[in-house]
Order: sequence, then structure tokens, then C-alpha cells
Amino acid sequence: MKALLTSAGLSNDSIRAACAELLGKPIEEASAVQIVTAMYAMDEGVAGAWAMAEYFAGLGWRELGLLELTALPSIDEAHWWPALESADILLVGGGVTMYLAYWFERSGLAARLPELLEDTVYLGLSAGSLMLTPGQNHDPERLARDGIYHDDEYDEPAPKGAGSAWGAGLVDFAIRPHLGSDDFPMADMAMMERAAAKFGGPLYALDDASAIKVDGDRVEVVSEGTWKLLNAG
Repeated sequence: MKALLTSAGLSNDSIRAACAELLGKPIEEASAVQIVTAMYAMDEGVAGAWAMAEYFAGLGWRELGLLELTALPSIDEAHWWPALESADILLVGGGVTMYLAYWFERSGLAARLPELLEDTVYLGLSAGSLMLTPGQNHDPERLARDGIYHDDEYDEPAPKGAGSAWGAGLVDFAIRPHLGSDDFPMADMAMMERAAAKFGGPLYALDDASAIKVDGDRVEVVSEGTWKLLNAG
């Protein structure tokens, strides 16, 4: 498996170079399929999904398609799987993490993801990066009380009836993005340390200039900013 798990996308030259290395070709020669589903559950809604799509388009791919997870249960797999399978890279954007996890499962993509990633590079941005981890943080008391999957670290609830703590478990570590970001004032190092203690395994705290590059069994951090591996053992 080849994956680039970022906090904020290809935010600097080092992370962009790492993406090209995983692809084995320049980004401008690669075909991509993007998923922006997670943004629909954010306050920004449709405008946020459009902004995420514009961001991915601006990276300069040779070809770029859009896969809408919420549509997949209603259409035949033959309408979407061949295009996804033939792409060089799958781009999975940020937004509400547990809404994205729900639609990964509900769409059927979760079941096909290990097969897809035998040949296709995975690029995650924020919530998109978390999909490859063992599972998603949520408040079990709120789930039991209200039936809502709520990330109590980032104060991010999924819509009722459309949340999940699913994670593919294709990596054995957790990620917490946006360390020190002005847009996420709660994401300081103290929060990262509490998250690591709760998770109990290795957890990467990443700022928006940092990413994790996975190439088979090799895992390395690519950063022009600040990051920390907690519970390293």
C-alpha cells in the first residue's frame, strides 16, 4: 500500500514531492479521483464541498474525476468501480470524520478499499487521512444517550443516523491533524496528549505542514512544520 496521510493536503513542496514519489511520476501526469463527501456535513455544506473540489482540481492532475459516496448505494458498481480502479490516486478530502466513515461503509467502498489500494495511491486530507486508521474517536455517552457519533476532541458531531466509528485499520497508528492551527484552537499539544492516552497506541500529532508517507512497510513523516509521535513505545 502507498498512502500519503496529510493534515492539510499538499501544503508545501516536501509533501508534494512525496506524493510524486509514491506515484512514480509527476502529479501533472497522474489521473485522480476525488471524494469530497465529508464536507456536506460541515457548516459550510455545499460551498465547502465545492471549495474542497476546487482545491483538489488546482493541484494539477492530468485527469480528475469525482466520486460521490452518497450516490453509490443507488447505482450499479459497474458505473463507478472501473473508473476508480483505473485511477493512479484516490483523493479523500476532509470534513466531518464520522460522516465520511459512515458513507465509506454504506457505499461499499470500505469493503473494496484493500483491493483498490494494492495498486492505487491514497491521498488523505484531515478526515480523509483518518479513514485508514483503526477507528474514529467518539463520545460513547453521547452515542448511548442521543444516538449521535460525536468527536469530543474536535467538537464534531455526525448527523444523527449517519455516523460511524469505522476505520480501515490499514495502518496501526492514529492521527490527529491540525496541531496549532488557528482554525482548530482546541488542537494544541495538550489535546494531542490526551488523545494519545485514550487511544493507547502510537498516535501522530500533525500540523498543517506535516504528513505521513506510507510505502509498504515503511512509514516516515514528511514535514516543514511541527509534528510529534506519541506513545512511541
